[in-house]
Amino acid sequence: MPYFSNQIRVAYADTDQMGIVYHSNYLRYFEISRTEMLRSQGLVYRDLETEGVFLQVVHCELDFHHPAHYDDLLEVRSVISQLGKASLVISSEVWRDGNLLVAGKVKLAAIARSTGRISPLTARLTAAIQQYLETPE
Repeated sequence: MPYFSNQIRVAYADTDQMGIVYHSNYLRYFEISRTEMLRSQGLVYRDLETEGVFLQVVHCELDFHHPAHYDDLLEVRSVISQLGKASLVISSEVWRDGNLLVAGKVKLAAIARSTGRISPLTARLTAAIQQYLETPE
């Protein structure tokens, strides 16, 4: 499966009193991953906004398997698992030392900056994510 991979070091501020990564921070890790995925293909998210398109989170889900802790070096793997006319779903996993910690999905809808309404994904965005589009086996 063609996935994008990046590393994130857990900051102390990302943990709770038990020293475990606070659950909502995984969504931030997923956001960093999708932003870097686009950047790896020459598309900076800020450019999408300048072109008049926002990607708004409309749904997310997380499944927790094992905790991450302060100073862990995590690998975040992301793939485009669904591509629609005006939305996409990015499936991501957080790994540490070969162990799956968290798996989840984030659905994003393209929103026109000018109207605040759903609009088609741009050709530039669609082209940039093709490399990471999950193909059925």
